[in-house]
Order: sequence, then structure tokens, then C-alpha cells
Amino acid sequence: MKILLMTTHLDFGGISSYTVSLAKKLRERGHQVWVASSGGRLEEVLKNHSIPHIKVNVKTKSELNPKVILAIFKLLRFIRQEGIELIHAQTRVTQVVAFYLSKLTKIPYISTCHGFFKPRLSRKIFKFWGDKVIAISDAVRVHLVNDLRVTKDKIELIYNGIDLEEFLKSYTNEQKDEYRREVNLKGGPVVGIIARLSEVKGHKYLLKAAKEILEVKPDVQFLIIGEGPEKKNLLKLVDELKIKDNVHFAQSVIETTLPLSIMDVFVMPSLQEGLGLSILEAMAKGLPVVASDVGGIYSLVEDGKSGYLIKPRQDLELKEAILRLLKDRRMAEAFGRYGQRKVKSDFSLDDLIKKVEKVYQGVLKGY
Repeated sequence: MKILLMTTHLDFGGISSYTVSLAKKLRERGHQVWVASSGGRLEEVLKNHSIPHIKVNVKTKSELNPKVILAIFKLLRFIRQEGIELIHAQTRVTQVVAFYLSKLTKIPYISTCHGFFKPRLSRKIFKFWGDKVIAISDAVRVHLVNDLRVTKDKIELIYNGIDLEEFLKSYTNEQKDEYRREVNLKGGPVVGIIARLSEVKGHKYLLKAAKEILEVKPDVQFLIIGEGPEKKNLLKLVDELKIKDNVHFAQSVIETTLPLSIMDVFVMPSLQEGLGLSILEAMAKGLPVVASDVGGIYSLVEDGKSGYLIKPRQDLELKEAILRLLKDRRMAEAFGRYGQRKVKSDFSLDDLIKKVEKVYQGVLKGY
């Protein structure tokens, strides 16, 4: 098949990682794949795997932005030249672009819904979901049906997946120590989070919990990996809480395996989450997880088996769960092993690719 994958950008984040992983695996399975986006740091990964990238400036949240029209005309010529057979859009804006490209070329398109949309009237009237829409979790599927009025027969539930082998690699103590020095970590257990620095990820609740944890265990180090608009507010909060010596911010990285290897507990205090790719990665690395019980996270973390699920916005509950895991290392390791087994059995990247490929084949055959 000749497939065009579309996303808004290729900077760090779950949607970009999903798109790049999909492109790599589809190419390995013999398909011709192109990715269209505004670009970003993950372009490097595509280049390393000889996957062509078409740069189109669609970095906007508005479906009415002139960038959308320009992208349609640019991609229209490309699709006709290359003989593209199917389009797969990952974001709302690229869904709109794909809709009009499909109308103009008669090529089918599908989309993946990675999270939750506000049920605006425009999204109910102009659905732009394609011939099929993939929901990455059961919570997202329910959202599509109940809030956005997508018909059930259009939805395919396909959980996100990762390549477990990538997370089984081990590092020497020297490599771990070097990374700890790089991000200014001192001695002591590490509680970490890898997520975009945005309000919806709930970082401030982790920082409030950190203040309480440090009163009990003053050597704990908190590692916050990610970039985003909330960083200034988070740095201010760190100063206000007087926990600067124990909280360390680090830039996003393409490979998360080394940062995860120096963590003892992984935390995700999100207020909303479609599924949680970084949680999957932490589980694949064998880490116990403390996460908010929101969105599709319950599909990953089994409370009391692979970690703890807590109510969102509850920093005291977050504190207690983290402390339990830091104090009982045997239990924490058992949680980590259980989570790793769950990733292997239920969230394999190979399974994801085969299921997506089946959706493609069905759409091309008209069912």
C-alpha cells in the first residue's frame, strides 16, 4: 500500500511518537509510507529510517486557518504524483485536510483519536473522522460515541503499543551515573515524570506532593522531563515551596530508556489522558506507576498490581501512594514486573500495526 500519514507536528509527544512508530513498522512490513507535518525534532528518526517527510505548515488549532487551504493544495499534487492509496490523519486539523483531499481525489482516509475534544457544534456537524476512526482506549471510544456522536460501526478500538525490546536494554552504573550528573541529580531515590509541561498533565500536584514527601524522606529526587508553556509557573511553584534542591527539570529526549532506568517510581498526575504513552514506556521499563484515574489510564495501570490509581488533583493521596512504593521496595519491584508483563501481553507495537493494517485493508476494500 502507498500510505500518507498526517500529523500537525513532529515535536515530542504521544501523537508524534505514535505517527513515527507507525511509519517505521509499516515500512518494515513492505508498505510505502510518507509523513506530512509541520516538522519537528522527530524528523531525525524518519530520516534515519529512510521515510520521506513532506513539510506542510499546519501548525494551528483552527480548522479555518488559511494554512489548512494551503496544505490541501500542496498535498493534492503530491498525492496524485505518488499514487497515494490511503490517508491516515492524527489530529483535528489534519483530519480536515484529509477530508478535503479525500473529496478531491476519491482516496479513502481514516483518523486516530488520541484523546478528548470539547464537543463543539462544529465537531458534531463537521465530523471529518473518515471512513474509520481508531480510538486508542475504551474511554476515548465512549467519548467519541457519547460526546461527539460518532456511530459505533465507524470506530475501531486499537490500543496504543510500544516495542518492548527497546525498553529491555540495560545500562551500566557508569552510564546511569553520567546521566544523573547531566540532570543534576544527587543521591537518593528518584521519582520521575515524562510529559509535556502543560496544565492538563497535573505537574503542580506532583510538586505539592513532593513538598510533603521531602518532610518524611528528605533525600528523594524529583525528575521532571519535558517542555511546554507551563514551565515558568512550575519553576515559580518550586521556589514558593522551597524544594529547589530536590526538583530537577530536564529537556525532552527521543530515547526515554536511559532516563527511565534511573527512576524508582514513575508518576502521571494528569487531569485528562487518552491512554498515556509515557506510562506504557515506564511499565515496559519495569517501573511501578502512580497515576490519576482519568481517561484511559485505567486500561494500563491496575490498581494494587502494577501501581496505584488516585483521584486527580489530590496531592496528599499522591504523596501517600509514592511513599508506599519508596518504603516497600519489594512491592515496588513486584508492581514493576507485573506492569512489564501486561505491556508484553496487551500493548505490543506489532499487534497495533497488524490491527491498523487490517483497518487499512478493510477501508480499501470498502467494508
